[in-house]
Amino acid sequence: MKDYLISLFWPTVAGILVALLVLDRAVLDHSLLPSGAQPVVSYRDVVAKATPSVVNIYTAKLVTQRRIPMPNDPLLRRYFGGQVPRQRVERSLGSGVIMTADGHVITNEHVIADADAIQVALYDGRTAAAVVVGSDPETDLAVLRIDLPDLTPAEAADPDDIHVGDVVMAIGNPFGFNHSVTQGIISGLGRFGLLLPTYGEYIQTDASIHPGNSGGALVDTEGRLVGINTLIYAGNGADDAATGINLATPVDVAMFVMDDIVNFGTVVRGWLGVSVELHLRRNDDGSARQALLVSGLAEQGPAARAGLRVGDVIAAINGIEALDGRTAMHQIAQLRPGEVVNLSVERSGQILEMQAIVGSRSSS
Repeated sequence: MKDYLISLFWPTVAGILVALLVLDRAVLDHSLLPSGAQPVVSYRDVVAKATPSVVNIYTAKLVTQRRIPMPNDPLLRRYFGGQVPRQRVERSLGSGVIMTADGHVITNEHVIADADAIQVALYDGRTAAAVVVGSDPETDLAVLRIDLPDLTPAEAADPDDIHVGDVVMAIGNPFGFNHSVTQGIISGLGRFGLLLPTYGEYIQTDASIHPGNSGGALVDTEGRLVGINTLIYAGNGADDAATGINLATPVDVAMFVMDDIVNFGTVVRGWLGVSVELHLRRNDDGSARQALLVSGLAEQGPAARAGLRVGDVIAAINGIEALDGRTAMHQIAQLRPGEVVNLSVERSGQILEMQAIVGSRSSS
């Protein structure tokens, strides 16, 4: 019996050792991985590519405080008229992204709002005074221009190639820590209605964003610009901070705004003059789906002139199913005045096809 057990023991041990060797070769030997699938141990090449396009922004604003009464001193009153103004300089910081070789820099509007002086610092140590080309409060974006040679513009990512779960890095100037980098993933896309800006559409990420990061770059693992870091979502108030919910403006929105500001001095958005409410419709199989119920029309607006009526249900816009009012508004806003938009409308159980000429809604 003992000899029998021994005869089983050694083949079993030998089999286990062979299996471990095979497993080591198949799993641990990185040379057997497909080409290009080596484990990522560092993002330094990504950071090296993207960082020269990110700038630190320093602003100064002269603030005049309320005048205070002078002491009851005849000499002081003689020279200062009884009151003296007090002035101080408010300084703040933020970040920006170089978008063109001739010096256009995009940042957040709130970073440079009311600034009397704007200084931009590049990664290579150079600095320059910046001028404001224009701003768009409805997306909280602004375009600056600096006059320096040999600039490195950011490479934009393809918006269709941005997905939830993608690894991203936020590069900026948090708390004055120049060109700081944090890493995370894209947590969500198409976040609407989180802030006052009418056209606020955001990428949600858990890559840390702090004060001073505003206006900086959110980049992918190829170093391409995915979005402009904008803010930390704070829930219902400043004391209700939602840790890990950080928001960035998508790169296509940023480029749309920048191109309009540079070319026209303002952002020109398409407009139909229609207000909508969410409406649930029933499919043939009884399942529910969303559509847009027309709740209001601007008198003589593009939609009204096209024949749209209050109570109509908009089923599709340019062949794209209309499921959400915010998404539809952004879709129309991306069109140019004078373009034709096709509307599929349900009225009294019938589907009507209409065409509207897009009007203009300029940012103020």
